[in-house]
Amino acid sequence: MIYAQLLFIAGFIYGIRLMASPRTAVAGNILGAVSMLGAILVTLAAEGIISAALLWAGLALGTLLGIYLAYKVLMIQMPQMVALLNGFGGGASALVALLAVLDPAALNPFTSLTTGLAITVGGVTLSGSLVAAAKLHGLLPQRPVHYRCHNQLTWLSIAALAAGTLFLVFFPAFSGSAALALTALALFFGYIFTIRVGGADMPITISLLNSFSGVAGAAAGFALHNTLLVTVGAVVGASGLILTQIMCRAMNRSLMQILLGRTTVAGQKPQPELRTAVKEYPPAETPGEKNRECIQALRRAEKIVIIPGYGLALAQAQRELKQLADLLSRRGKEVRYGIHPVAGRMPGHLNVLLAEVDVPYEQLYELEEINEFLETADLALIIGANDVVNPAAMEAEDTPIYGMPIIRADLAPKIVICNFDTKPGYAGVENRLYDLEKTLLLLGDAQDTLSGLLTAWEEKEPRRENRPAEILAQARRVVIVPGYGMALAQAQGEVKRLIETLQKRGVIVQIAVHPVAGRMPGHMNVLMAEADIPYDLMFEMDQINDEFKDVDVVVVVGANDVINPAAVTEKDTPIYGMPILHVDQARHVLIFNLDRAPGYSGVPNTLYDAEHCLFVPGDAAGTVSALAQSLQASS
Repeated sequence: MIYAQLLFIAGFIYGIRLMASPRTAVAGNILGAVSMLGAILVTLAAEGIISAALLWAGLALGTLLGIYLAYKVLMIQMPQMVALLNGFGGGASALVALLAVLDPAALNPFTSLTTGLAITVGGVTLSGSLVAAAKLHGLLPQRPVHYRCHNQLTWLSIAALAAGTLFLVFFPAFSGSAALALTALALFFGYIFTIRVGGADMPITISLLNSFSGVAGAAAGFALHNTLLVTVGAVVGASGLILTQIMCRAMNRSLMQILLGRTTVAGQKPQPELRTAVKEYPPAETPGEKNRECIQALRRAEKIVIIPGYGLALAQAQRELKQLADLLSRRGKEVRYGIHPVAGRMPGHLNVLLAEVDVPYEQLYELEEINEFLETADLALIIGANDVVNPAAMEAEDTPIYGMPIIRADLAPKIVICNFDTKPGYAGVENRLYDLEKTLLLLGDAQDTLSGLLTAWEEKEPRRENRPAEILAQARRVVIVPGYGMALAQAQGEVKRLIETLQKRGVIVQIAVHPVAGRMPGHMNVLMAEADIPYDLMFEMDQINDEFKDVDVVVVVGANDVINPAAVTEKDTPIYGMPILHVDQARHVLIFNLDRAPGYSGVPNTLYDAEHCLFVPGDAAGTVSALAQSLQASS
């Protein structure tokens, strides 16, 4: 039995280690859950109660409840869910300890001490977690709540809890009534210490309560002489405490300051002054249109830092943000995400939200790293963040956030803020970033705001129907790339008409045929031959790939994967390593595809958003025919 316990302990610890990376977090979670199930079964077997029907009914009920919550609870509600789970763990430990004192004859000083600790820490964890969950869910005020003589009540409660625990040790005959009184005191203390914590400090509180749940479990394990429970509880307690310390350092607070409501830190060393110099940008073409102005700023910027906050989670705008970031990356811009440790409602909250939409982990940077990058960045894009970028943390000594390290968005020469409004954040401190000359404000729901930016970016300027014809009219060498979409549209006749129109203008025309452009080798060649297109115009990939850099215009007709640069750049995609036609090297690329949807591989085509590419959606037979007509009319 001891070997099985060690195996499950190792699995639990290794599962936590796997959770250190988003790539292995799912496997770590599964391993931890399986190890926990094994630990439960081993414990039931060791105690000789594995056949107890009531226990199995409890396990079934808990399992069904867990499955229900996994599907029902939204990611935005996960912080309060975690708070509740912490509370359930602490409450279970306190209940186990209460049951242990029912037999005073079995108590000894050590057992009484550990029982008292389990009741105390478990009760504090239960009530504190319930208050935290209620605050996060909006059932209680999210601002700090201070009662008259709050500090005195806190210290008296701590003293009473210590005295009650010692009473259990020295007077075991009164253990039952003492344990009930201790439970009431613990529940009261959990309430009064959590109710005074504001939303800005809630991540630290959640981390601390997580640690408490582990400590309560370990204490209960000592009372029950259960090595497995002691070990697992100690691991949870230690990891929660480490995380709490990390959060405290991130906010430049001591744990005692937070628990006692002293979140105004005086006497800090002066921080660098807020940089207000504004990089000179040409005026927007259409002043007054915020979206257009922001798009111009994004187009000019080469190094961009995205700073998400809890407002992003509230708006559920992570998918739109990922689309915008991908758009910027495809334009050759360097995009990084700055993640403040307490930007969400719990540690790692924003990391999980961004991982949901497959934001590369390598693009996520912590506080110190992103601040160094911001010193050379061109633009900071803030999405639903307030306190974590508020310069008042460096300037306003009498505010709750003074002394808290922030992401230095103020260092960027241009700032775009997509927040719901300009009201203060959880700390209640006005944000001077909103008033800077270099700041562009896009107020409203972040999902709508980002969707508007995406729409504005997609709008071609100028938007003229004859633009493809104008581009071709200036070309001296044109390469046409047919694909399976041409076959579906039966557009080979229109392609021949376009070729003849170009040749009459003295343009050199070639056809680049990829080996797998159709459904079988030679498919494209047969379709071209059907339309009596000369065979000597057709060139295979190896013959023409090195010449695209000298081509004026490439006309793509119904081709996607065979021209997708992702085959060269995106390692984790199905087409990575596949030889493609390097049409992206041409001066201009005109693409006549049905729509912008990915090809059969399911990989988005990064060429569509290139500066030198013009995408013309629609049935290829109609769009190519219109192009030929426009070109003839301009002759």
